[in-house]
Amino acid sequence: MTEFDPEQFEDKYANYFPELQKAYKNAFERMNDTYDSELVHAIDQQILNESEPFYDEDGFYVELPEDPQERLTAIVVDDEKFDAVLSTYVEEIETELRRVFGLDD
Repeated sequence: MTEFDPEQFEDKYANYFPELQKAYKNAFERMNDTYDSELVHAIDQQILNESEPFYDEDGFYVELPEDPQERLTAIVVDDEKFDAVLSTYVEEIETELRRVFGLDD
């Protein structure tokens, strides 16, 4: 497990790229096993590819691009399902970030 340093997370892609990849991959696999794989893949490729993980005094959070549902063009899905799956996916990423960095107390 990598020692986590909040200051180094400011340059996360230089300092923690393998850990970020692992967290996102683990979240994707969990979501893909549980939810509609077409929707999960579309969210991953069309929305989360432009997301940005951050860390502050409250912990990890993922910032999504503006108008995420408008970015989703690969699949048609109702608003309620989209919102629920995207919200769960973001929570899974945040959970995996805590786990990968050993902050999941």
